[in-house]
Amino acid sequence: MAGVASGCSATAGTDEKAGGPASRQDAKQDTKKDGTDQQDEAADGPAAAGSVGAPGSACPMPVTFSLAADWKPERVESDKDGEFAAILEQGPVTLVCEIDAKPAGHVGFIRVWAGADAGDDTRKALQAFVAEGAKERTDEVYKETKAGELAATEVTYINKNEFFDDPKKERAFAVATPKGLVVVDLGGLDSQEHEQMLPAYELAKRTLRVS
Repeated sequence: MAGVASGCSATAGTDEKAGGPASRQDAKQDTKKDGTDQQDEAADGPAAAGSVGAPGSACPMPVTFSLAADWKPERVESDKDGEFAAILEQGPVTLVCEIDAKPAGHVGFIRVWAGADAGDDTRKALQAFVAEGAKERTDEVYKETKAGELAATEVTYINKNEFFDDPKKERAFAVATPKGLVVVDLGGLDSQEHEQMLPAYELAKRTLRVS
């Protein structure tokens, strides 16, 4: 729970900035001709060191994915009447798992949020998630991609929260599962930590499966 408090954090293959299309150059950099994400297929990412999400794991969830070495998952119990209820809910989803990067030498988390209905639109849910989590933001870009074999919507943006010393990079993706919608986001102390933790986030996205 202390981690939660301290962290308070279209067509496939195309990018869109909120309010307008991304440049052709951005699209070329982010997407291959077949519509797959170049980063998703990076061969130099971290090796898997266990997984999380299955029944009996540290965080039973609607999805499972691989963990990078030394990242430590912890289940988050929600209490709608509790002191931290507002922190545990963001947009249409509720925090169910925090995966701490500190044992791996970083300051930040991969967080998993679940809720809404299985048929909910992933882009609209992600837009609501971002709007509530980052009241002030710039460079907000959404794209359709893949998380494992699932269709996903992903967003990258710059969070300009008044409590931050400097604006910082943020990203998250959303998938629809038979058990409801799931959002996975990467939150770090600053943009440098974000970049250093990005391989672990990409590993989670690349290996995601329905539980």
